Amino acid sequence: MILTTTASVEGRQIDSYLGIVFGEMISGVNFVKDFAAGLTNFFGGRSHSYEEELMNARQAVLQELEERASRMGADAVVGIKMDYEVLGTNNGMLMVTASGTAVTLH
Repeated sequence: MILTTTASVEGRQIDSYLGIVFGEMISGVNFVKDFAAGLTNFFGGRSHSYEEELMNARQAVLQELEERASRMGADAVVGIKMDYEVLGTNNGMLMVTASGTAVTLH
């Protein structure tokens, strides 16, 4: 399965557009990560715990997107867009979504 942010796949022709496909994930950030991120915010530097959470969420969302496109019979998903939001009363939830167009290729 080809996943791309471009509108086409170089060297391949799109045969059919199967529809828009989505992947989404909402992840809670736990107290330990919040505490470590707070220290990083206070002292400066990168928050590796939040970066790891974001990387894991992004991978899970793209995997879900790929699985849904595969069930539709797609060879690729083109025009993928990612979005990130913070949710919850204390901004303790991270939402990552991805969408694109499932296509078959020639």
